[in-house]
Amino acid sequence: MSKQALTGTIIAAHGRHYLADADGQKLQCVTRGKKTNVAVGDVVKLTLTSNDQAVIDAITERKTLLYRSDQYKSKLLAANVTQLFIVVATEPGFTDDLVSRALVATEAAGIQAHLILNKVDVTESLQRTRERLTVYSKLGYPVHEVSAKTQPEQTVATLKPLLAGQSSILIGQSGMGKSSLINLLIPDADIAVREISAALDTGKHTTTFTRLYTMPELGEGTAIIDSPGFQEFGLYHLSEGMLERAFRDFQPYLGGCKYYNCRHLNEPQCPIRDAVASGEISPMRHALYGQLLHESAQTLY
Repeated sequence: MSKQALTGTIIAAHGRHYLADADGQKLQCVTRGKKTNVAVGDVVKLTLTSNDQAVIDAITERKTLLYRSDQYKSKLLAANVTQLFIVVATEPGFTDDLVSRALVATEAAGIQAHLILNKVDVTESLQRTRERLTVYSKLGYPVHEVSAKTQPEQTVATLKPLLAGQSSILIGQSGMGKSSLINLLIPDADIAVREISAALDTGKHTTTFTRLYTMPELGEGTAIIDSPGFQEFGLYHLSEGMLERAFRDFQPYLGGCKYYNCRHLNEPQCPIRDAVASGEISPMRHALYGQLLHESAQTLY
């Protein structure tokens, strides 16, 4: 059999096993050698090795790449996405740390960010949750209120126009209702997950892999990527310079410090510190910035 060259999009990843869609044909893929730097959403060059298997020869140039990292390694989340939706809920409580880190990651990667507030039917927690989200809406990040369980049609009507023509990724901690949203937007999601589980040979039905669903009814190129729930979002890969620019609230004050190498922590005559003191910048955000600077200095890779 002649080895056929194809182009495909990575639609699922689990460990070092990938599933690509090449013009509707689903192919199990591996990389050459031990490289595992492939992300869901990557457009890849493939060599067919059997009817349903291929080797990844190359990754085409990415428009964007979203990833998280700890002290030792990076974890790619998705490639070529144009926007990220952070799903939070009235209950269980979400952590501001995860939300803020995700927003910093999107700014650094050049990706639009939105927040989805789910379970707005849980009215006793609604006002408090809305207040917590004002720190983000004041920065210009849109907050969309939905209830996947009690107002499914309204939820779909709210979200579909935002997804049209975009490649979006949904992230969120466990319990926020992200799966319910995916099942509303992609009615065949469960079937697709079973098929992918079988194709990736993960054995049982699993949600520990990232997967991409196309939504051609919303226009060419429309896709939604679902990622496993995670509790931590390390950003060890961002340098000091990248970090200060990735805080949207810092941007009006950058360049105004007395010292050119100001870290905006303890230095005198720093407009960012002044803005924290006057309430223009949230102390929580400034504290996270200090934590991220500390993490950036720990990097070993």
